[in-house]
Amino acid sequence: MLSFLLATALAAAPAPRAVPGADPIVHIPRLDALQGLYGFMARAGTQSVMMRPANWNAELHPFLVVDPSRAETLTSVGMDPAGAATISFIRRGKVSCTRLADPKRFQARAEEALKAEGALKTATAQGMTTVIAPRGPGRAGYVLKGQEACAFASLYDDEDLLKATVKLMGKAPIPDARLGKLPGVVFILQGAHRVGLDGTPNGLQAEGTAAKLPLPPFKAAGSSPYGGMKPEGLLFSRAQVAPAGLSQAVGSVRGSIQQLCTACPPDKVEAITRALTPQLTGQVLMHVDSVKVKSSLRTPEGRFFAPRQALAAEVKDAAAVKSALAPLASFPGAQTLADGYALTLKGGTVFIRQKGPQLVLGNDETVVQGLLASLPAQGAKLPRAVDFTVDPKRVAAALSQVSLMDIVSDQQFAAIFAMSSELGPLLASSERITGWLDSAPGDTHRFSLTWTLPPLSEGAGPP
Repeated sequence: MLSFLLATALAAAPAPRAVPGADPIVHIPRLDALQGLYGFMARAGTQSVMMRPANWNAELHPFLVVDPSRAETLTSVGMDPAGAATISFIRRGKVSCTRLADPKRFQARAEEALKAEGALKTATAQGMTTVIAPRGPGRAGYVLKGQEACAFASLYDDEDLLKATVKLMGKAPIPDARLGKLPGVVFILQGAHRVGLDGTPNGLQAEGTAAKLPLPPFKAAGSSPYGGMKPEGLLFSRAQVAPAGLSQAVGSVRGSIQQLCTACPPDKVEAITRALTPQLTGQVLMHVDSVKVKSSLRTPEGRFFAPRQALAAEVKDAAAVKSALAPLASFPGAQTLADGYALTLKGGTVFIRQKGPQLVLGNDETVVQGLLASLPAQGAKLPRAVDFTVDPKRVAAALSQVSLMDIVSDQQFAAIFAMSSELGPLLASSERITGWLDSAPGDTHRFSLTWTLPPLSEGAGPP
């Protein structure tokens, strides 16, 4: 029975014909299934150059120009619109393998494109035809066998990529069971990460697995005290952290505060952390209302206080937690409140408050008070270990606040600025981004993301 189930799973799994060691690899099971995804990219491409289908089409083949959204461009070069395509990116070049509807037409069009830069060298052996030609400082060509062809382009003048392509064509592609578990019309494999993409003119859907993310392990979903709350703000995320991940989660928060409170006694901070951790149920809520940059993002305080945020965590014993927090009263700059403490740090104030079995920590009093007031009396079931909702308009506003000095002084902020310039207009006109996250075996996480654009008006189509 096990062998039957395994065989069934592999039969349904995509089978990329990929060069060993390639990274990334893009696999498209059917070229004619890209219409919906291209509809999203066409709309997104009106505001983001990198999203335009024309820019992605150039990556599909090393030397032939095709557009999967127009089947006639595929058939004109002999490709099968209902066939698969796999693109392998390697350090010295690229290999694109496709199914053919008309091998002779493919040969004619390929050789027409190749001979533009030099004489062709053709050979036939073991049922395979190889054609190679000079192209710039390197070489380009293809290997044809039956109804399949793998084309390549090399950045160097050597035959290594030709040999690798011949070897690739000599073996049947192996189904990848990991991809069979993912929905999508395009699959991207990069390192230990896998993602499947699909879409419509109104939205993009991505689902995949990622390894070694800087996240704690999560527990299977159940009832959450935050399950009935309405998502709002720049980021709204609910999670059930597994017991094994509580120390990591608490340690991350402690490290951020200690970095800004150098006068806080480390032994007392450590004692509070040790006392709090076993009192947490693992149910947490992260709420980022917005971003307001007040000082340089190159400083720890600038990065910590820029997002106006609050974190809620459910506790087992409210009295024990209140006792564990009592040493905060003696910290430099601490103020005792009716329901907790305000701790003055470099760059701002952190608020630690309690409301029944809820502990709330935040860096903005209005956000903290708003979260406390919105905590419901009863919980509700969550379908996933983690869910999140993002307001793309607020993300665009946040990205636009990176200063010129931060950009020229730090490569990370320069990258943020580039992302703001490229994706900012698209984010500003998007409706919402939602998703979920689950822990998976082998120190991996399963994730899903949906990026939604405003609905098209009736009768309108993508550009």
